[in-house]
Amino acid sequence: MNKSELITTLAEKADTSKKEAEAFVDAFVSTVTETLKKGGEVALTGFGTFSAKKRAARQGVNPRTGEKIKIPATTVPKFKAGKGLKDALK
Repeated sequence: MNKSELITTLAEKADTSKKEAEAFVDAFVSTVTETLKKGGEVALTGFGTFSAKKRAARQGVNPRTGEKIKIPATTVPKFKAGKGLKDALK
């Protein structure tokens, strides 16, 4: 399912227009992004938790040349599925 399919489905289930559904999806994505940038997390009980994880700098190897390279530290998004989502997929 892509973004436009999600918007269409949400509009039908919430009995609202596609324009309003798109505004809600965009607001959700921007809110989660802003919260993760600030170092916080977004927990939706029964669905899951969005958080940011710091990945330390490390040594890597270029597979073509075998040359060692330095991979810098970075922050990556993380999602941990909640019990309700896990149970729904069983």
